[in-house]
Amino acid sequence: MGKAVALGIAAGLVSGLAPAGPVKANSEAEFFAGKTLSIIIGFGPGGGYDLSARVLSRHMGRHLPGKPQIIARNMPGGGSLRAANYIYSLAPKDGTEFGIFGRTVPIDPLLGNEQAKFDPLKFTWLGSTSNEVSTCVAWQTAPVKNAEDAQRHELAVGAAGATSPSATLPRIFNLALGMKFKLISGYPSSANILTALEAGELGGFCSWGWVPMKAMRADWIRDRKFNVLFQIGLKKHKDHPDIPLVLDLAKTPQQRQLLELVVAPQTFGRPFAAPPGLTPQRAESLRKAFEAALADKAYLEEAERLKLEPELVTHGEVTALIARLYAFPPAIIAQAREAMK
Repeated sequence: MGKAVALGIAAGLVSGLAPAGPVKANSEAEFFAGKTLSIIIGFGPGGGYDLSARVLSRHMGRHLPGKPQIIARNMPGGGSLRAANYIYSLAPKDGTEFGIFGRTVPIDPLLGNEQAKFDPLKFTWLGSTSNEVSTCVAWQTAPVKNAEDAQRHELAVGAAGATSPSATLPRIFNLALGMKFKLISGYPSSANILTALEAGELGGFCSWGWVPMKAMRADWIRDRKFNVLFQIGLKKHKDHPDIPLVLDLAKTPQQRQLLELVVAPQTFGRPFAAPPGLTPQRAESLRKAFEAALADKAYLEEAERLKLEPELVTHGEVTALIARLYAFPPAIIAQAREAMK
C-alpha cells in the first residue's frame, strides 16, 4: 500500500511538471488578459518623447499575451529623472508599468547626479524606438548662425530640467568646445521650449531631435525660422549632409571622448524600460511585444504619417552601449562630472 501511494505521488508530480512549457505561455496570457498597462512618460504632453510613447501605446498591446490595453501617463519632473526613479523603485515589478525617460538619464549616476537612484544596468530594458540625431538650433533673429558663432556670442537655450539632455548637452559643449550657451531650465517638455522660442523668450534649443522637429514644426523648417548649428549624434541625418556633427568640432582626442560620452546615448534616442526584478518570462513577453510592435504594419503606417522615422534599437544593444560608457577612462568621466556641477 505504501509503495503504491508513493508511486502515485511521484506520478502526480511528474504529470504536474510535464506540461511546464504550455502552462507558462498560458499563465502569461492569463496574467495580462483584461488588464490595463501604463507607459510612464518622463516629460509633459506635446513633446517628442510623449508622441513616441503614445504611438507605441496604441499598438504594443496587440502583441502581448492576453492583448491588454495600454495607456500613457505623463510624469514630468527633473528632466524625466522623477519617472526613471519611479520605474526603478516604485512601479510594480510585474510588467504592468514601464516607461520612457530622457536618453541621457542612464548616465546620470556615472556623471555624479545624486538624485539618480538607480543602477541603469538593472533596468529591464525593452529597447528604443529610434536611433536619434538631435540638433542644436538658434532662432532666426539670434546673432548665432553657426557653430563658430556659438563660441563667440552668448545664446540662451531652453532646458526641461537640470539633468535632461537639453541641459547636460549644452554644459558639455561649453566645457569641451568653448560654446557660450546660457541655460534657462525648468520647462516641462520640448513643446514648452518651442513655445518660448517662438515668443522670443529663448534664443535656441540644443537638444531637439530632428525627426520630432519635422513632425512638430514642419512649417518652421519650410519658413527657415531657425538655423541648425550642428548635429548631435554618432552619425549624420540624411537631411543634413553638410552640417557638422558636434564630434567633428573636437580638436583633441580627449575632447572627442568627452563629447562622445554624452552624445552616444543618442543611439537609444527613445529608451523604454521596465523595473528590475521581472521574471524572465515577463521580461521576454514585454521585449517580444515591443519589437513586434515596431514591425507592425499599423504602427509603421501611423509612425510614417507622424514622420517619426522609427528604428528599433534592441534591449541588448542598449545594455551593451551603457556598459561601454561606464567603462570610459576615469579622467574623462571626471571632466564630465565637473561640467554637470
